[in-house]
Amino acid sequence: MTSEQRSVAASLRVGGQDDELEKRLDEELTAFNTAAAGGAATEPLSVRVADEAGDLIGGLTAWTWGSLACVDMLWVRADQRHAGWGGRLMRAAEAEAVRRGCTDMIVSTYSFQAPGFYPRLGFRERARIEGVPGGHEDVYFHKRLSTAEL
Repeated sequence: MTSEQRSVAASLRVGGQDDELEKRLDEELTAFNTAAAGGAATEPLSVRVADEAGDLIGGLTAWTWGSLACVDMLWVRADQRHAGWGGRLMRAAEAEAVRRGCTDMIVSTYSFQAPGFYPRLGFRERARIEGVPGGHEDVYFHKRLSTAEL
């Protein structure tokens, strides 16, 4: 007898967006990861900035998981880029991550987006992965968070 499990009869389907599948995978992986991390739960984090009319200037979505924070998306409206909003959004996210007990933050960006932005905020480049359409790279950054910097 081997420790290998037997495969059940099943069907394999390839398709496009599958909201039900995405929800189920998120639930299953979150439960698995939470157990593996000693009960540390993933919590969403967001920061938004709007102008006087209430129109979105920019925003950031992220998550925290135990001592780790990860930025998923950061965007600033074209007419407000280079006005300091990206840095303010990141500093606000870092402060909230520290408040939640995080000691590290990670983020990735494409080589055509903002790889020069994150080092100015104290992030260190950790990896570049080739293969992004157009001959670009996926660039990964890490920062050790400190309450003294915030």
